[in-house]
Amino acid sequence: MADRLNKTLERRFSNSLEFLHAASPPPARILDLGTPNELGRRMQLAGYEVTNTEGDLEQVTTPLGEDADLVVAFEILEHLVSPYNVLRAIQAPKLIATVPLRLWFASAYCNPSDPWDRHFHEFEDWQFDWLLEQAGWKIIRTEKWTSYGELVGIRPLLRRFIPRYYAVEAIRSD
Repeated sequence: MADRLNKTLERRFSNSLEFLHAASPPPARILDLGTPNELGRRMQLAGYEVTNTEGDLEQVTTPLGEDADLVVAFEILEHLVSPYNVLRAIQAPKLIATVPLRLWFASAYCNPSDPWDRHFHEFEDWQFDWLLEQAGWKIIRTEKWTSYGELVGIRPLLRRFIPRYYAVEAIRSD
């Protein structure tokens, strides 16, 4: 099972890094929303200068990313009660974000053993676009990715064809 998960994560990390590289090749100063993680480590290995946020993003009261070339939010906004406030607080000129898409055949993600490892939001693409626009961002590029493992069944089969992740490159519009 762990090997299947690793292949799924590897695909997601690869897609995220390719999307980031197309938006802003290294070297670039990146503020990565959230705590240090494996994808951030890979961004550093690719030549990016990466710093992470500290503290509870829900309680953000200061501007984010003032000294960064861009802010990345890879699978973090869906965990927040109010992602709008965080998106408004970002001062960097560019944002790269990925979120899981709401799937009609699967419930929202919830890890019952970890109260923080849950999705408060799972978006349809138009909902996430609208949230970004309302928060002062102009979308300049998007992509969708599938996410699947080696399991057998109708839902695993659907995951091979129906996109699970939505990636957005946006610039400040206000």
